[in-house]
Amino acid sequence: MSMTAEEIKDNAKKYVLQSWSRQGGLNPLAVEKAEGIYYYDFDGNRYSDMASQLVNLNLGYGNADINAAIKEQVDKYCYIGPSIASEPRSTLAKMIVDLLPDTFGKVFFTNAGADANENAIKIARLYTGRKKIFSRYRSYHGSSFGAGNLTGEPRRYPLEPGIPGFVKFFDPYIYREPIDFASEEEATKYYLTKLREQIIYEGPDSVAAIVMETITGSNGIIIPPKGYLPGVRKICDEFGIVMICDEVMAGWCRTGKMFAFENFDVVPDLVTFAKGVTCGYLPLGGVAVSTKIAEYFDDHLLSCGLTYSGHPLACAAGVACVNYYTKADIPGNVNKVGKVLADILDEFREKHSCVGDVRHIGLFSCVELVKDKATKEPLVAYGKDPEGIMPKIIGMLKEKKFMTYSHENMIFICPPLIITEEQLREELAKLDEVLAVVDDTFI
Repeated sequence: MSMTAEEIKDNAKKYVLQSWSRQGGLNPLAVEKAEGIYYYDFDGNRYSDMASQLVNLNLGYGNADINAAIKEQVDKYCYIGPSIASEPRSTLAKMIVDLLPDTFGKVFFTNAGADANENAIKIARLYTGRKKIFSRYRSYHGSSFGAGNLTGEPRRYPLEPGIPGFVKFFDPYIYREPIDFASEEEATKYYLTKLREQIIYEGPDSVAAIVMETITGSNGIIIPPKGYLPGVRKICDEFGIVMICDEVMAGWCRTGKMFAFENFDVVPDLVTFAKGVTCGYLPLGGVAVSTKIAEYFDDHLLSCGLTYSGHPLACAAGVACVNYYTKADIPGNVNKVGKVLADILDEFREKHSCVGDVRHIGLFSCVELVKDKATKEPLVAYGKDPEGIMPKIIGMLKEKKFMTYSHENMIFICPPLIITEEQLREELAKLDEVLAVVDDTFI
């Protein structure tokens, strides 16, 4: 017997602990159905998913190819252990390796992005025999204990005091840098010089890996300046450090390329992925490993293991999903509609007094809100929003059925990659209206 909307909400509030929330004031939306870029409540109201849920529902709701692949695999078998060869697991691993540069050789499958990053740093430490891991302050790599220590932003605080050996460095966040760089190249030189200096101070022979979101995701869509990632690659090569690109959010066509690092003329040693590999239809993540590192484990123990590594149902979904990216020319749509997104957001930066900066690549974008364009004072302070300003702004968008999230002083616009230009323009008009209210209310 089906539950009513109120029964669903009541049970959710009574029995479910919701992530990243104070539980007392929650009023979750009960969803009845979903299709394309939209989902619907039990009263028939249509909501536009402008964040692809958690920037993972790249192909939207109700994709027939993915649904059919899951159903077909259910009729064969739903589960078989990681040590047994499984057709969907083997097929997906080969597909992923074939999509990556020819330096890559194998895939270790995980359940999600956090444990992909956990296992990537473990692989790097096993391979190098070193212990220290560098990652950036404005980063989110997961909330499990290892991935949470890898994370740089405030969501790591509940895990502190943390694990020894995790070292943080600063992102190339040019908008917030007090130095007035003459060019991106000058900024790159500065940031790389400081990173190299820090590695020397930490002892290069002790550093196993440098881990970076290829494009910083929920901490601001920070796009690396020209030459930055190749420069990090050069530092890694100089000191024998493993370069790990976290593509959990930025991968799978989000930037208009299959993987975000393809935009920057660089090849990492390890690539972590999740989210868009199945678009959330089933949980799956993984670590793609270079052939050189994979061959190391021919004669050395790979001390990594998960009961659901390469779950057959998830891998079947992944095969259908990855095929669909090519079949439907998703990168083509991302580049076409992403140009419209970029143009409109650039207009918002000029039009609205509350918009300090906008950053975008493909359908991966955010609007950074400020109190003052000249001083760049953020609308809410880093790690603090005592008046609940950002939730109020997200609430205004929700009233217009524009569904997204905020982090710090930023609003994210990362819609499903199947969105049309017409749909995008319709939704951005709602954002325009809300930003006008912010101009008048909070500035």
